[in-house]
Amino acid sequence: MGRKVTLATCSLNQWALDFEGNLERILKSIEIAKAHGAKYRLGPELEICGYGCADHFYESDTLLHSFQVLRKLLESPVTQDIICDVGMPVMHHNVRYNCRILFLNRKILLIRPKMQMANDGNYREMRWFSPWNQLRQVEEYFLPRMIQEVTGQDTVPFGDCVLSTKDTCIGTEMCAELWRPRSPHIQMGLDGVEIFTNSSASHHELRKADQRVNLVKSATTKSGGIYLYANQRGCDGDRVYYDGCAMVAINGDIAAQGKQFSLNDVEVITATLDLEDVRSYRGEYCQPNMESEPKTCHRVKVDFSLSSGDDIYLPTHQPVTWNYHTPEEEISLGPACWLWDYLRRSGQAGFLLPLSGGVDSSSTACIVHSMCVLLCQAIEDGNSQVLVDVRRVVGDDSYCPRDPRELCGHIFTTCYMASENSSEDTRSRAKGLASQIGSTHMNINIDMAVKGILGIFSVVTGKLPQFRANGGSHRENLALQNVQARVRMVLAYLFAQLSLWARGKPGGLLVLGSANVDESLTGYFTKYDCSSADINPIGGISKTDLKSFLLYCVEQFQLTTLKGIVAAPPTAELEPLTDGQVSQTDEADMGMTYSELSVIGRLRKISKCGPYSMFCKLIHMWKDALSPMEVAEKVKHFFRMYSVNRHKMTTVTPSYHAESYSPDDNRFDLRPFLYNTGWVWQFRCINNQVSQMEANTLKP
Repeated sequence: MGRKVTLATCSLNQWALDFEGNLERILKSIEIAKAHGAKYRLGPELEICGYGCADHFYESDTLLHSFQVLRKLLESPVTQDIICDVGMPVMHHNVRYNCRILFLNRKILLIRPKMQMANDGNYREMRWFSPWNQLRQVEEYFLPRMIQEVTGQDTVPFGDCVLSTKDTCIGTEMCAELWRPRSPHIQMGLDGVEIFTNSSASHHELRKADQRVNLVKSATTKSGGIYLYANQRGCDGDRVYYDGCAMVAINGDIAAQGKQFSLNDVEVITATLDLEDVRSYRGEYCQPNMESEPKTCHRVKVDFSLSSGDDIYLPTHQPVTWNYHTPEEEISLGPACWLWDYLRRSGQAGFLLPLSGGVDSSSTACIVHSMCVLLCQAIEDGNSQVLVDVRRVVGDDSYCPRDPRELCGHIFTTCYMASENSSEDTRSRAKGLASQIGSTHMNINIDMAVKGILGIFSVVTGKLPQFRANGGSHRENLALQNVQARVRMVLAYLFAQLSLWARGKPGGLLVLGSANVDESLTGYFTKYDCSSADINPIGGISKTDLKSFLLYCVEQFQLTTLKGIVAAPPTAELEPLTDGQVSQTDEADMGMTYSELSVIGRLRKISKCGPYSMFCKLIHMWKDALSPMEVAEKVKHFFRMYSVNRHKMTTVTPSYHAESYSPDDNRFDLRPFLYNTGWVWQFRCINNQVSQMEANTLKP
């Protein structure tokens, strides 16, 4: 009948500047697509060089090597008889563009530059690329000589164009263009384009997947059509984790769904769909609007069909229901996959974690355990690449893990760093969790090191600081806490470098951090303490979500020790105990609860609130619990803490980005780190508003 098409999209774990590995993964995806009968293969954004090249995009080498890879793809027999859609940077008229290149049988069909850039949040595309602003305009692009030698072409179409095969029409969107008010698929659909493609490098955030899926479904609900979505997967060298979710949709329904989290470097999703379903849908719902556009799409014609004449017996894919992960599952899977990518690509032999027995460090430990569960499952499922990587990490070419706990003992070291201020409760909780997950666990006492440092200070100054409980000042009390915290950081790195050597094993360990997003927001941690690590898998996750995650781990992994950890009050244990019990708690130190911090954090970042606007919102949100005066004090206290401690974010450990109110100073949340911490004008506005509200309540 000649109306059914088999299309392929994919999620690839590409790595910035890994041209060799990126080429192999692209070729493998094309090979799988062809094996499933696909005639069109779509890949992620900038898949040839990797999305996260950052300022390497400025280098001519990045452009050169991208074209060298493109030549290899054109020459490969794997790419014959299938339209391949790949992404790479291209310079046209001395302007750098983020492009899709469509080719077939050693001929480039067209080059489509990105028209709407991602330039907010974690993205800075305008730093490296220019948008193609010439709607419906196409120019000639002169190919480099190395490509001309393969294709026999001097020039190819470059610009806002679509591809017309003998049986349908295909139009391109790129990542952010789907999220914008003027998405190209709208005009393309009205002009008769039947298949839309989207190549993305979209990162994971908690509770974000449904937004992505709904956008894809909406794109084809409005005007019909088939939508292919491809995405990067994994850690390509930065703080974000690209979370796959490759999918195919038709007329508002999802027809095929890829995994959001996976250790597979290559995942190909194919779907066979009937073009007549698109035409029938549009004929009933969209025909009154399917009028000629003021300027129609420029069509590049190709003598090729996606369908065949004998497809009567070819079954089509039926709608599927998308199964979303819970936030607890997302925390268990996303950071675990990110950690594995980082570990196997860093060349290190495992992780070391200072395990305090509290919620935060226990969450990091559980994420490593979840990683080991995923690794064992992948090996059991026959993933040979994971097995090769595991053997390289542990330094044993014949090793095969028996279970996650046994693997954890090879690649994960935990240590409880006790002081005279540590309680037996936290020590036993840390030991119990380490035993249940299988980590190699050590008990280290830091008192000798702390006393040595204080002794040096005393010899030089003739003074010996005291804790507040022993009559010391606030400054003395804080300094004594910070010494303990910083000693733990120094010892963590010492043991990370030498603990395997001491056991007669090669390699070093990556130090893991465990400061949550709320503590980063307020600066409730010591600069250059154990928050200073190599990487931090929970730095973008709130305390509230971490507690829920640990309760999930109790059931999912049978880690019963976590019940006591969640129930215990959060404490740094840096001040003297009272009758053997903890006298210091985090929330008392901060002057607000973690749940209050989550609300404030979202208002500050997501709602773009300064002190006054935040106060105006919170007097309504918290009206049942706090008076306007109490709300004002909370807001002012937060902004004092935030501004005094903002400098700490300039040195914070690279953290997994998971939360939309992250205060990460590297790229996501750009703010000064030297503030007028009095906020004189802003706080006066709040005080005036409180006075006015109180006066109004006193009126008869």
